[in-house]
Amino acid sequence: MPQDMTTLANPDSALEPLTILRQTFGYSSFRGLQSEVVDQICAGGHALVVMPTGSGKSLCYQIPAIARPGTAIVVSPLIALMQDQVAALQELDVRAAALNSAQPPDESREALQALHEGRLDMLYVAPERLMMDSFLQMLKSRRLALFAIDEAHCISEWGHDFRPEYRRLGVLAELFPEIPRVALTATADAPTRQDIVTRLSLQEGRIFLGGFDRPNIRYGVQPKSSGRRQLLDFIKAQGREAGIVYCLSRARTEETAVWLRGEGISALPYHAGMPAETRARHQERFLKEPGLVIAATIAFGMGIDKPDVRFVAHLDPPRSLESYYQETGRAGRDGLPAETLLLFGLQDIAQHRRMIEESNAPAERKRLEHRKLDALLGYAETTRCRRQVLLEYFGDSGEPCGNCDTCLSPPKSFDGTIAAQKALSAVYRSGQRYGSAHIIDLLLGRGTEKIQAAGHDRLPTFGVGAEFSASAWRSILRQLVSLGLLEIDLAGYGSLRLTEKSRPVLRGETQVALRQEIGARRKAGSAAAARGASAAHILKSPREQALFEALREKRLELARQANVPPYIIFHDATLVEMVKAPPKSHAELALIPGVGVSKLERYGDSFLEAITAFSFNDEGDSAG
Repeated sequence: MPQDMTTLANPDSALEPLTILRQTFGYSSFRGLQSEVVDQICAGGHALVVMPTGSGKSLCYQIPAIARPGTAIVVSPLIALMQDQVAALQELDVRAAALNSAQPPDESREALQALHEGRLDMLYVAPERLMMDSFLQMLKSRRLALFAIDEAHCISEWGHDFRPEYRRLGVLAELFPEIPRVALTATADAPTRQDIVTRLSLQEGRIFLGGFDRPNIRYGVQPKSSGRRQLLDFIKAQGREAGIVYCLSRARTEETAVWLRGEGISALPYHAGMPAETRARHQERFLKEPGLVIAATIAFGMGIDKPDVRFVAHLDPPRSLESYYQETGRAGRDGLPAETLLLFGLQDIAQHRRMIEESNAPAERKRLEHRKLDALLGYAETTRCRRQVLLEYFGDSGEPCGNCDTCLSPPKSFDGTIAAQKALSAVYRSGQRYGSAHIIDLLLGRGTEKIQAAGHDRLPTFGVGAEFSASAWRSILRQLVSLGLLEIDLAGYGSLRLTEKSRPVLRGETQVALRQEIGARRKAGSAAAARGASAAHILKSPREQALFEALREKRLELARQANVPPYIIFHDATLVEMVKAPPKSHAELALIPGVGVSKLERYGDSFLEAITAFSFNDEGDSAG
């Protein structure tokens, strides 16, 4: 068929987008910008779609892929992500397949044969496979519905997860100018968005910004004191729910997983240095087993499409707010409550700065990375609503959320000008060659061997800070770094030094407001976490919670029979709706969000029987 025919509406299809949404995916209406995006692509237009994780970005190209004639080519960065999405689509009786290096040869042949014969709505491929000359030439003779570039921030060197192989995707505009191209991402600031538009030649398309807010996620930050104990308290407060713990190094993931298992938490490590088979096995267990915790580096990321991750913790801070937003966004993709915890300290920030300086990146890139790290530190030390700070970073806005640690327990501030002057003076008089631990000893008048050897016990600032505890001084020093009054000298192995902004403070020309001792924030975070993030916690009664668990058990049984992750059967959010208004027939079950035609036929009887059995047993228990 001539290439220009690919932009015409499918003459053989009577299905409109809303019908596909209802019958295939089981939802009665579009959310947010979904309808506008779908209309744009169905009409043959290009688009850049920036929507938060969990807002339904995938539907924005999956529905046009079904509605338009031909096969949609979906660019996906990781094999596991492809497999997960293809499995979910096949459960909906959507004609989907993947091509990747992990497939058996016969499976790859079948996918290619189905493509040749026009039996696919969607084909998922890695950018490396798509850019092979032979594959591109083959596609030119096929009927194509659209190109969807998922995780599109990978194309930009200004983004937090740049991948060189994505850069070559710009050739699609030259080879297939009439085929709609849609780029999708959850994380892209203004420079990254502009880079995506330029690289993929989307100037004639539309940019859809769906906002960055994830209202179901509770953000919490704590200064790192006893990191492992803080982490353990947080995880135990969640109940036996699935979660991710991000660590800075490979060794730390291994150590953390072993330690968590020793504390009675089902946990596995994941990092790029593990054998591929081990990584795949651990990821598969995480997807299929309830209540498993993964201790991971950032290598464990975009391949995770699991909607019921109930918490994400950072034992070590990431390098930017983009990374933080992307990683915390892996919690609560189903829209149900989720928790996050960020632990941080000046040593972590110093280590990140050192890694930036020791990289081979050009000077401009290093400056950008330092600014991103500054923004992360500012977020960690803020006294404002964390959600507002996060949204403003991405050019978005919102009212105070009432659901983050600073909203739940607003930190008190005080006039910290004198405290700041003491700290700055101690840094200056000691030669700007020492880290925070030494400065705190100096301020508290601790005559340590190091203090005496340097003669700092004879400085005017020795012992002038006795009104604060060591933990309070650590907080003050972090805030002074966050405010730009101190900086970490990487060449000096993490020593603190003054900045130009510190001079007016020392001269008494500028006042400094500081947050009080962090204890209140720690208690607030613990109190908030104690409520946990289990989907069952949003149900009103013990009976509803018991029915929810019974439906989860039925789902797990069916998932094991089908050898798929439980959420591919139904999301937790769908089970919650079944609990709130228990259906008594197929017609009533069909009204539950997430129950499409194919799943109704496949699983309807099983879930109706489980609900009936629970009600019968519950009534019997009540009568007894």
